[in-house]
Amino acid sequence: MSEALIRQEPVSETPFAAEGIRISLAPPMQRHALRARNAEDLERLLKVKIPTKVGTSQGGILCLGPDEWYLRSAIGTAIPTGEGLPLAVTDISDRSICLIVEGPRASEILMAGCPLDLDQFAVGRATRTIYETVEIIVMRDAEDRFHVEVWRSFAAWLWMAMTTAARH
Repeated sequence: MSEALIRQEPVSETPFAAEGIRISLAPPMQRHALRARNAEDLERLLKVKIPTKVGTSQGGILCLGPDEWYLRSAIGTAIPTGEGLPLAVTDISDRSICLIVEGPRASEILMAGCPLDLDQFAVGRATRTIYETVEIIVMRDAEDRFHVEVWRSFAAWLWMAMTTAARH
């Protein structure tokens, strides 16, 4: 029976646009929470170099803490489980969505509810923070483009809050 269910996104698939800002739903992607005491164990498992400085990103992997990473990849990408190794790879693909906030006002709109000075946020930087009371992960993809990861259960509220800020 559940095979017949169709997932509806919690926000509009039609981008919001106003002067100097565009907010849109990113295409679906896989997400994995990665935990390991030694980054080298994850590098051997994934066969890629991973960022080790907290707040940096590389190749779709965000370093969120000294032993915590967030992996974003294309749907269908094979991710090894790490079974038997001293690490954890957890598929959290269905938990979150990504909003793309872009345009000359992108940092302004995000700072309307986020305590960070995103104007000082370097391209490639990523961190866990809040937008008002909602936990988000924000990554600066370009000078005028941010990716905002948010749990599905808070996505509609975040969409409303950011589009409201963008209208003013």
